[in-house]
Amino acid sequence: MRTTAVSLAIVAACVSAIEAYGEQNVLDYDMEPDRYKAACPDYLHYSMTPHRPLSKGPLSLPYQRPYPHCRTFSSPLVEKVIDDLTSRMKDKDLARLFENAFPNTLDTTVRWHDDGKTGKSRKHKGNDLEEEGHWDGAQSFIVTGDINAEWLRDSTNQLTQYQALAKKDKQLESLILGAINTQAEFVIESPYCNAFQPPPPSQVPPDSNGQDDSVHPAYEPTRVFECKYEIDSLANFLALGNQFYKSTGSKDFLHSRWYLALDTLLEVLEKQAKPTFDPETGRFTRNEYLFRRRTNAGTETLSLGGVGNPLNGGTGLIRSAFRPSDDATILGFFIPGNALMSVELKRTAAMLKAAGKSKLAEKLQTRGESIEKGIWEHGVVMHKRYGEVFAFEVDGYGSSIIMDDANLPSLLALPLMGFVEKDNKVYQNTRKMILEQAGNPYYLKGRAFAGIGGPHIGLQQVWPMSRLVQAMTSEDDEEISDALHDVRDSSRLGLVHESIHVERITDYTRSWFAWANSVFAQTILDVAARKPHLLFGKGADPYKIE
Repeated sequence: MRTTAVSLAIVAACVSAIEAYGEQNVLDYDMEPDRYKAACPDYLHYSMTPHRPLSKGPLSLPYQRPYPHCRTFSSPLVEKVIDDLTSRMKDKDLARLFENAFPNTLDTTVRWHDDGKTGKSRKHKGNDLEEEGHWDGAQSFIVTGDINAEWLRDSTNQLTQYQALAKKDKQLESLILGAINTQAEFVIESPYCNAFQPPPPSQVPPDSNGQDDSVHPAYEPTRVFECKYEIDSLANFLALGNQFYKSTGSKDFLHSRWYLALDTLLEVLEKQAKPTFDPETGRFTRNEYLFRRRTNAGTETLSLGGVGNPLNGGTGLIRSAFRPSDDATILGFFIPGNALMSVELKRTAAMLKAAGKSKLAEKLQTRGESIEKGIWEHGVVMHKRYGEVFAFEVDGYGSSIIMDDANLPSLLALPLMGFVEKDNKVYQNTRKMILEQAGNPYYLKGRAFAGIGGPHIGLQQVWPMSRLVQAMTSEDDEEISDALHDVRDSSRLGLVHESIHVERITDYTRSWFAWANSVFAQTILDVAARKPHLLFGKGADPYKIE
């Protein structure tokens, strides 16, 4: 009863503070952090309601950061970046959105972090912690936002904007190192899965996704939230380590568990490069991965009894059963995912070569080059209107899917991945195609909003993320400004949503979606470095995190 009374007292004091001063004030009396946290509101509900102080721009956007004691992680350098940038930004609504979005992952999604230095035992009944090195070192569990699970792809992208700060902030470095270590454990145990439950040593209870799935290889549902095989999930595991190494120069994650995860990943690529039919006998060859879900949505399961449509051999490409939207592929050679895997394999190869692992580095380099060659040979098709373009999916038989989806990796984002330069002719043709309704069936337009959506949400919902990628892949000032302003104007709760209805910006999905907020923050940092006058005014100096 005393804990409840204290919690109610804290809540009452917080409410009084807001009513009296119109903003969040840190309570100045002494209180144990754990007791304070017990009174913190669920951020899912908190994010649905506007909070003061409001921005000084015409939109009066709310301040949506949790109280300092309710934040799941903090970094003085992150706060400094917020202050430095927002103090210079002319558009105070855009500044408020950055103020909320840039720290959103740290503020709200670090469900568990252990720096590995506490000396606490991580052994408890019912798990396999006796395995050598299992869960050793720093560990971090980063949820996607309103779902208590970690997607490999989401968590990598959620942390991207902090990578450049990690070298100067040891706590941030530990957090990201922990994220790499945790992802390695996930990949080792269930390499075909995309989303994971809280790690056993965190003692955070798992959730159910409420689905009826039949999957091979089988997985443990208390460890895995969802098991859709997506090539970009594995590529993002590599990307997280590559970004960390590039930013910090640290090789602390290159231990036995990471190498085991890498071996596991390479084994998956080897198996998923195989064709549907044996090239010598012509007979059907059962794929290692099968997925069937009891559902009335065709995008949520694989056709042909969980196998998916046939794929040809000798392409160099790797099958992906699902897209980064978690929708099933139609033709299994998903080009953006293959492009990301190619880039990250080669980056990992360069890192391993520097670490003295030349033989392994050569193996990764060869696989990366093989995938890249396969993309140029099979993933580039001639369009009668746009010329040579990248297809979204192919099957190696000559069939292709022409479209793009808002989720990353996407065709629009190919330069951001490092697969091509922005001025590449095939990319420019592709970009023109996918940003027009005549070329992309999922370029959606209405009275209130326009951009790329996808089958995951429907035919009237655009993902703001697509407009942000459009800004980052453009050199045109007007195009960049329009994209930023459209996202700003559709973010009336002070956070970036998953999707926006093209006719009504107040009709959105997901008030708390950390990945989208991270992409917004990355876009602002990109524009601040490349086109500072668009944010800070004419003649302004660039802003770069160094």
